[in-house]
Amino acid sequence: MTTNLPSLSPCDALVAVMVAVSASDENMRTAELVAIQRMVDHAPIFADYDDDRIRPVSQTVMALFEEEDGLDAFFGLIREALPEKLYETAYALACDVGAANGRLYEGEIAMLAEIRDQLNIVRLHAAAIELSARVRHRVL
Repeated sequence: MTTNLPSLSPCDALVAVMVAVSASDENMRTAELVAIQRMVDHAPIFADYDDDRIRPVSQTVMALFEEEDGLDAFFGLIREALPEKLYETAYALACDVGAANGRLYEGEIAMLAEIRDQLNIVRLHAAAIELSARVRHRVL
């Protein structure tokens, strides 16, 4: 699979990052899937995005995660598809998916750390993004 990777649009890459966070703990929760769909339906960056692309992008992510060097290939695809100005957007969307069900699981925490590292998110910016995700998804 890694020798024949599809190319992704910037919006595909954003979806892939969200799916990666949801799948990172091997349990894609309904709240996370709903959050992904909600963001694709409402975030301005996805205004012209064909949401029929979510399924094939998700399948690509899942296939990569099953491979030995799949995570490296995944981040290669993401960096190739995303302009640098969207790296923090990708991280913000990823944090929103992780926070969607009210708590972060160990796999999600590790994936968010890897996204931060791979996309060179400044730690102070990451902390602000993480806090904003937590407060948006807080419940009484």
